[in-house]
Formats: sequence, structure tokens, C-alpha cells
Amino acid sequence: MQKEELLHLHMLMIHIKRYFETVTSEEIPTKNYNSLEISPVHIHKNKKCHKDAILTLGDEIVTNIRGSHPMAVEYAPEVATEKVAAE
Repeated sequence: MQKEELLHLHMLMIHIKRYFETVTSEEIPTKNYNSLEISPVHIHKNKKCHKDAILTLGDEIVTNIRGSHPMAVEYAPEVATEKVAAE
């Protein structure tokens, strides 16, 4: 993935976080993401820094949503086929 694409994805993740917080009036704690001290506008940072930030932010968003909202559809990994996993 190109650096420009990572920057764009990083910005989209921030928008997802803000949208969720606006809709639910709940703040998503992002202690680990904040500790990285990087934002999508830090274009001088390298690709690895932005990739780490995206993965950390995504993990914190998902963890918060899973913890505060019951899943509408349960996912059973044992039901997934190898073909789907390969795609």
C-alpha cells in the first residue's frame, strides 16, 4: 500500500471514530493510539508509523463497540470455509 493510501485510510478511521461518537454520544477511549503521537496530517512520518496507528485505532474502536453494544449477528469462525478465508 502506498503512503498516500495509508494517510487516506488513517483519516477515514478518525472520521469513523468521530461519527460513532457523534451518533452514540459515547467517547471511544484511544489511550494506545494517543500514545503513538501521530495523526493523519503528520505526512512526514513513515509508512510503518501510519500503519501502526491505523491498526491500533481500529483495534480500540472495535474493542469499544464490542464491549458496549451487543452483536446483532454472531460470528462463528468454525463455520467459515477455507475458500472464504482465502478470498
